[in-house]
Amino acid sequence: MAVIGSPRPTPTERGQQIYRDSAADTHNMRTLLLQLAWLAACVIADDITVYTDNALAAEWEDWSWGSTINYAATDLFEGSSSISVNSAAWSALSVKYDGGPFSSYQGLRFDIAGDGLDLTITISSSVDGTTSPNILLTDMSSTINSTAFTSLLLNFNDLPGLGSALGNGTWDRISWQAGANGDVYHIDNIFIVQQIIVPPLFLSAEPLAANTIAVTTQGAVDFSGLTVSLNGKTIDIVNTTSYIPVGTPANNITYLTLAQNFAQGTLVIDTGVPNGGNQTFSFTLPKVQYLSFVQDVNHPISPDIYGVNFPVDGPYIQDLGVTMSRWGGNAVTAYNPAGQFTNAGNDWYFENRVASPPDADDWVGWVEGAGSKALLTVPALDWVSKDATSYSYPISEYPLQSGSDPFLANAGSGLFPNGSYVLPVPDPSTVYTPWNTTMAKAWLSGLANKPTLVAIDNEIEITSNTHQDMHPVPMSYDEELSRMLNFSIAAKEAIPGVQVAMPSTCNWWYYWTSDVGFSDNAAHDNIDFLPWFLTQMAAAEKTQGQRLLDYLDIHYYYAPDTSANDDAAKALRLRMTRSLWDTTYVDESWIGVPPQQNQQWDNTIVQLIPRFRTLIDINYPGTKLSLSEFSSTNDNDITGGLATVDMLGIFGQQHLDSATYWATPDELGPIGLAYWLYRGFGVHFGANSAQVNMATPNPDTQGVYAATENGKLSLVIVNKNPDTPITFELDNMPFGSYFVRHFGGQAGVAKWQTTMEINSIDYIVVPAYTAVFMLQN
Repeated sequence: MAVIGSPRPTPTERGQQIYRDSAADTHNMRTLLLQLAWLAACVIADDITVYTDNALAAEWEDWSWGSTINYAATDLFEGSSSISVNSAAWSALSVKYDGGPFSSYQGLRFDIAGDGLDLTITISSSVDGTTSPNILLTDMSSTINSTAFTSLLLNFNDLPGLGSALGNGTWDRISWQAGANGDVYHIDNIFIVQQIIVPPLFLSAEPLAANTIAVTTQGAVDFSGLTVSLNGKTIDIVNTTSYIPVGTPANNITYLTLAQNFAQGTLVIDTGVPNGGNQTFSFTLPKVQYLSFVQDVNHPISPDIYGVNFPVDGPYIQDLGVTMSRWGGNAVTAYNPAGQFTNAGNDWYFENRVASPPDADDWVGWVEGAGSKALLTVPALDWVSKDATSYSYPISEYPLQSGSDPFLANAGSGLFPNGSYVLPVPDPSTVYTPWNTTMAKAWLSGLANKPTLVAIDNEIEITSNTHQDMHPVPMSYDEELSRMLNFSIAAKEAIPGVQVAMPSTCNWWYYWTSDVGFSDNAAHDNIDFLPWFLTQMAAAEKTQGQRLLDYLDIHYYYAPDTSANDDAAKALRLRMTRSLWDTTYVDESWIGVPPQQNQQWDNTIVQLIPRFRTLIDINYPGTKLSLSEFSSTNDNDITGGLATVDMLGIFGQQHLDSATYWATPDELGPIGLAYWLYRGFGVHFGANSAQVNMATPNPDTQGVYAATENGKLSLVIVNKNPDTPITFELDNMPFGSYFVRHFGGQAGVAKWQTTMEINSIDYIVVPAYTAVFMLQN
């Protein structure tokens, strides 16, 4: 029996993987492929049975958590029974194989039924703790329902939604984990499949750049009958180059160089084979848009805008070109460096635990050793975690709470079912130990590895909510300022020359108002909080004789709701990046509805970076601007990746000084691909942002960014249209050889790259839902 794909090539680039889009046409193609693969993967003697009827098969153990499981359910079944699963939030059906690793096997087959399932599947090792990337059930099928079983096949050589291979490992465990709302479902006929046959298939064929067709394929397809025609006339293919990214043995891409450049009209690629009922790929190439670059008009791009929170290891930093790594988030507010304990507050039942990663000093060391700067958060409240086991709201002492930890039933949520806080407030000393500036200074002074930047706490303005057990009183303007000043002084004394970022404010509302409410604004001459904070920090510099605020640090999460992730939500996700820069874009959320609670100009228009640049210039010139938390709103959808490409381009174009994505993008997923596009494996976008002139700008559906370095042009173009190519005449683009990267497109593949000759700039094509990077050689 044949196995999917071609032999794995010798790695020339570590970790090259692909991502698969969930566009409708792609999904239909993938569904057909899965059905064919399922038929070819019928159970044979050497497959490993996990479950068929009434109980797990021999050598399988139940390692589930937080779930009610019936292995002999008869309300919905195939055969004589099925497994009925009712999982609480973040809980799972999890099974472990005692017969040794199943690493040599090709896939996982199962039947499943349920409504609105938010399951994440992982393959892991009980031997060394390694875990596969998260595999979303929705990437395997969008038609699962509770009335009948849907048969699915998870191909270990082509992980759904990722395109990467599971790879070698001591894999012996499978988990189906519920999302935040829990999941109820039935699952049946579970097998580890020894071999899979997948028929050869052309996944897509799309025009790219001036005269290239990018053909993505699976298996040993036959190119001999493929033809290309433009406006009814056949075009010769003069060169063929194939590329197989390391880690994706089931797929490759072939670049076809045409004898003629593209032009407006109808382009047809005929594969010459039935191809699962879709023999041809057709495109209407639109009228060209006019675009020019001026390399001589430029400004430096801060290298620190390509940051993330908590990178996983040194190779991750190097693969994605991560320049700034942040140790941050709600849990660091309670980080105790003396024991490496922490507490995430209401993010996880107010429980103490060992920090992960545990040691901030070691973390700074390996982060900087991998080539990234480190941004270390310093706790600034009066308490930090005293151990790894205590928790603040035992159900035994505070009954009738709204919920409890599925792994620790006595640890409560700290809330009553009506949403109000549990009272009385617990004694902080039962869970925490005192903390102050003297202790912070001693810790920072003793670090063997000194960070480049420190932040003073995290979203301290809402600690009466996130850490209500240690600071139940709402944080006022004055208290927040006092804590920021005192801990900044301590940091500056402990680490001479360190840069300080603060106050790491969480969102638009709290940029302008404290948790005390409008009475606090009134007590401060009705000046909005962050402008007031800047003026106070300017005054503190005169008093202290040194700058205590180097970076005004804020967090920015888009206010519009895109959680539906339907076509309308995806389009909104892709256009709301305009709120970062556009002085005309009225926010499509509550922010865009007057009256606003602040005293800012045009306050229904966020214009985030220009606004804060202006506020800094007015109130404390010379202060840098940082976004230590930002997000695309969906890490797993192709539109999240395209939006992140857009954001990284905007950051460079708009003079942002530093940015770190929240939290850790999957290197193989859409957000990781955005970083790879700009900086992966040592190939960088450029040091200076070059001027871009567009005759017909349309930021809702496209983004264009240019850079220059050593006289060489680089550009990134994002096509946000789900089904329509865009075309440009690129004036002032030099002819010659270009290194090209791209991800997205009809096949949903990613991490493709090649070198191509650009001999005409009159008609350059970017496919739908695609981000393209081009660097002049």
